[in-house]
Amino acid sequence: MIPMQTFLRRALLPLACVSAAIACTDLTVPPKSAISSATIFNDESSYRAYMARLYAGLAVTGQQGPAGNDNTADIRGIDEGFSHYLRLLWQMNELPTDEAAIAWDDAGVQPLNTQLWPSNNPFLTAMYYRIYFQVGLANDFLRETDDARLAERNVSAATRAQIRSFRAEARFLRALSYWHGIDLFGDIPLVRETDALGTTPPPQSTRQAIFDYIVAELNAAVADLPAVNAGEVGRADQGAARMLLAKVLMQAQAYGLQPRWNEAAAALAPVLAGSYTLETNYRRNFSGDNDQSNELIFQVVQDAERTQSFGGTTFLMNASVGGFRADSLQGVQGQLEGWWGLRLKPQMIALFPAIGPSSPDVRSSFWFAREPDQTTAMSQLTNFSNGTINLKYRNRPSAGGGQATRFSNIDYPMFRLADAYLMYAELALRGATGTTRAQALTYVNALRQRAYGNMNGNITDAQLTLPFILDERARELHWEGHRRVDLIRFGQFTGGDRLWAWKGNVVGGRATETFRNLYPKPASELVANPNLTQNTGY
Repeated sequence: MIPMQTFLRRALLPLACVSAAIACTDLTVPPKSAISSATIFNDESSYRAYMARLYAGLAVTGQQGPAGNDNTADIRGIDEGFSHYLRLLWQMNELPTDEAAIAWDDAGVQPLNTQLWPSNNPFLTAMYYRIYFQVGLANDFLRETDDARLAERNVSAATRAQIRSFRAEARFLRALSYWHGIDLFGDIPLVRETDALGTTPPPQSTRQAIFDYIVAELNAAVADLPAVNAGEVGRADQGAARMLLAKVLMQAQAYGLQPRWNEAAAALAPVLAGSYTLETNYRRNFSGDNDQSNELIFQVVQDAERTQSFGGTTFLMNASVGGFRADSLQGVQGQLEGWWGLRLKPQMIALFPAIGPSSPDVRSSFWFAREPDQTTAMSQLTNFSNGTINLKYRNRPSAGGGQATRFSNIDYPMFRLADAYLMYAELALRGATGTTRAQALTYVNALRQRAYGNMNGNITDAQLTLPFILDERARELHWEGHRRVDLIRFGQFTGGDRLWAWKGNVVGGRATETFRNLYPKPASELVANPNLTQNTGY
């Protein structure tokens, strides 16, 4: 099998010819995407190159990197360094929660910390167009690889066999972006490869319709993917598809739809029955050698030489440090750029029995005081010394030693087995068929035994409750981009049942309006597409 880094290297070299067919997305106009040259696929290797471009849409920001310019960036109207898919997604799912804050005062940043974003927030706008850029790439690939076009080009049988799997991967990636779309923005357009291009702006679909489409797409595509845990690193296999399907189904009730707990448990079962294993060393999942972790179910590959950007785990690594300790904390002499940005909110600290290396829970051993003036409290959002430093993503081998680099080699762990364990436990507590409390307790305690290095962290059956699961998800999965989704599912993202620093732009937090469970559709898109209606409250 070809490692994903090699897959990307081989495919990113000819990207200029592939990307020439994809219109870069201008944030002032509707997104457009169309194949304009029939010569692209004269070389059958172009299908594989295009497939890599789909994955690269999650990993890089354009054709040049790391900053590039408007002529080489995937989307325009925002600094390219800010426009990374994962960076935008992470910020939208972490900064408005009790897990993270960022100290910068760039336009649009602080409203993410406080849940007070307007419809013209540049980061929300960029995320919306990132989603449709990915959808457009997937649609183009599927359009250009249907049976009729392959027959016209006399594509070989061997390449056609590859393309069958490629198409399933494209459907997975499109479903992933559509899930992000309905989770963040609610009712949005549904654009498929069979829809006409360049005619009229697409109509607004419903969250229900796109939810059903995602479920149907994943169920239809899964059989053409490699078996569970049998795919190449960083590429979708049946484990990744089943995990995504389970996650989507678990959000049904939070979206105002009929609960789908039973189906979510059925989707998750093949993942749990697969050959994934928990890493004995928790840190390995977030270190420079995490491409070797058998716990990761789907990751976005980050390579210091081939996927250079100011997003992804490069952002999570650099933005988490600042000052004279930047190099020593990350272990990158003369390389790391302390960006003086990300910190933990105090409510996240409070979920652990003690702060930092003295805690018996290894999952808090990433936390450090930068200087003597560093505080756990967060009386000022724009003061980096307010809040605790979290070095969860460290660009060095998990066993120590080795040479780290300015850009990250840490793959972004989008789905991993520990998450699946906690999903099972939650489904068991919600009464999903095929689950048991006994198995749920076994899964939870397996995570806590790893965290404590012994059985001292084990809980009893009486302690296994839904509130415990929500907090345990924060302890196990903090800064992995899940928190907003989890809080919404538990009904605690908005409102006043759960408060944290700067929620509603108040130091100690205040109740916020429930309409903020959804982000607003971008104001620029409402102008460009008269078929859209703004979300309630904006």
